[in-house]
Amino acid sequence: MIKNDKIILRALEPADADLLYKWENQMEIWPVSNTLTPFSRHKIITYINQTTLDIYQTRQLRLMIDIPEGEMQKTIGMIDLFDFDPYHSRGGIGIMIHKPEREKGYAKEAVALFTDYVFNHLGLHQLYCNISEDNRASIKLFESLDFKLMGQKKDWLKTPNGFKDELMYQKIAGRPTIN
Repeated sequence: MIKNDKIILRALEPADADLLYKWENQMEIWPVSNTLTPFSRHKIITYINQTTLDIYQTRQLRLMIDIPEGEMQKTIGMIDLFDFDPYHSRGGIGIMIHKPEREKGYAKEAVALFTDYVFNHLGLHQLYCNISEDNRASIKLFESLDFKLMGQKKDWLKTPNGFKDELMYQKIAGRPTIN
């Protein structure tokens, strides 16, 4: 486990299958994750079983975000390293916090802790994230953690209301994590 006094980042467990099934099938978050169709319970279970494979094989890492609740822990979200490229020492980062737990500072804690882990333990040189131009909460989150706007992809995301731009943010190792 990777943790600080506020949050815990932990590996996926078979017991997470029902929660992942629920979260991954919320249509409202599909545009953020480029999802077009629902996930089956079988697909979720297969995914969890594959998380035991090495990050160098799968090129991704998903961790669950827990918060302490007395002697127990409550799972409130997940954070991902995707498109892991060991040769160029980079990867993408994505995060999802369950709606009732948003705006409590957990996302900032999780991204800061995860960034520290991938830079100092996995030895990555850089992280990047792609954010829809209208996702003000994510833009504010990543900018507060010293991710820098590197580019704008015009009409990149197709939505029911037309196309939106996507912003690319990047953080290079060795720069401060929290302001």
